[in-house]
Amino acid sequence: MQICNDMSHIAQLIADLGRRFSMKDLGPDNYFLGMEIGRKSDGLFISQLKYVHDLLLLTKMAAAKPIHTPAVSGRRLSLQDGDPLPDPTEYRSVVGALQYLTLTFMHQPTSIHWLAIKRILRYLVGTPSHGITYKPGSIILTAYSDNDYAGNPDDRRSTCGYCIYIGSNLVC
Repeated sequence: MQICNDMSHIAQLIADLGRRFSMKDLGPDNYFLGMEIGRKSDGLFISQLKYVHDLLLLTKMAAAKPIHTPAVSGRRLSLQDGDPLPDPTEYRSVVGALQYLTLTFMHQPTSIHWLAIKRILRYLVGTPSHGITYKPGSIILTAYSDNDYAGNPDDRRSTCGYCIYIGSNLVC
């Protein structure tokens, strides 16, 4: 996938890659790796409408009542929360599909963790067409990070998070 405001640069890149690698130009992208890609006048809009729709059907949550937030504000999950699930297979399958809490509480999920996952699904019921618009602009790289000290309730480890922008576009 190539993105550029000058089509001659894209044509040159495709020609250069074609000389070095065996490849096939499939034309403009509409769907790539589970993402819908739409070109708009102000940039590129990327969403996962089909993926979310399929996930909600798979989990039988498509008709669930939507909610406004994916998690309860201020609520931190712990390994000790709730009762162990008798069969964690469905939990692991849905978490894997969400790729939201990957590897978090996968070993011993409890009823509280399952409720948290179902809350995320209910959030997706009301927001399936949300996405990100990537707009042309500066290519200045900006990164932000935050962390806590011993904030994990299970092992008192510190946790951190970060986001990286190119111009006004979130990329990581």
